[in-house]
Amino acid sequence: QVQLVESGGGLVQPGGSLRLSCAASGFTFSSTPMTWYRQGPGKERELVGSISAGRSTNYADSVKGRFTISRDNDKNTVYLQMNSLKPEDTAVYYCKVRWWGVDYWGKGTLVTVSS
Repeated sequence: QVQLVESGGGLVQPGGSLRLSCAASGFTFSSTPMTWYRQGPGKERELVGSISAGRSTNYADSVKGRFTISRDNDKNTVYLQMNSLKPEDTAVYYCKVRWWGVDYWGKGTLVTVSS
């Protein structure tokens, strides 16, 4: 029932920008916090940031000032705008939601930052 589908990943040069999307269905999107995670090669999964139902956001220190999370409740979509990208941002990016005490994850989208 709950489904999350990420899109927008790809290859980008250092200093470039990319916007990821997470299309959500199967739950009350407008009243639910949404979270972005990422996992780089040889690294543990880490929190990127989250957005509340009221559109309050928080970010990991590693991306603060460069990344912006937003949501469009009419489209049931959460976005991750990534600017000033660095090679260390290379990772699979995942969208996550907790619904009725259960965490649901998308399959992820790969972002590669390289020249």
